[in-house]
Amino acid sequence: MSSSILTNSYGTLIDRTLRLIKLRYLQTFRAAGIDITPEQWVLLDKLNQTNGVSQNELANVTFKNAPTVSRIIDLLCKKGWTKRSRSPQDRRSYSVSLTKEGGKIVEILLPKVAHLRQLGWKNMSEEDHLIFIKIMNQIYENYEEEIIE
Repeated sequence: MSSSILTNSYGTLIDRTLRLIKLRYLQTFRAAGIDITPEQWVLLDKLNQTNGVSQNELANVTFKNAPTVSRIIDLLCKKGWTKRSRSPQDRRSYSVSLTKEGGKIVEILLPKVAHLRQLGWKNMSEEDHLIFIKIMNQIYENYEEEIIE
C-alpha cells in the first residue's frame, strides 16, 4: 500500500459520513414530529426486532457500553416507549420491552428510516454494498486483533 493512502485518514471519512447520516436521521425524526435521537432509535429498532431482551444484550448487539444503554433506556422509559421488568431468569438483571406507544413510534418511523437507508445506497450496486461490509468488517477485525500495551 502506498504511503499516500496510509497518510490519508479514513477515520476522518468515516466520521464525516457518520455525522451527516446522524444529522439526516435527526432532521427526519424532527420533521415527523417525534423527539428521538439516532441513538434512541437504534435501541427501539433492536427492541422491535427482539423484544424483551436484557440491557446487556442490547449493549452487545448495538456495540454501545452498558451505562450508555442504561441512560438511553431511562429516557425511553420516561417517554413511555419502553419498560423494564425483572428478568425471570436472573433477578439481578432487567428485561427491556417496547410498550404499545413505543411500537407506534417504530411503526411511524420505520418507513422513514427505510428510506434513509436506501438513500445511503443510491447509485451503488449490491456488489458495492458487499465490498463495503467486507472492508468495514476487516478494519474492525484489524483493530480488534491489535493488542496495545
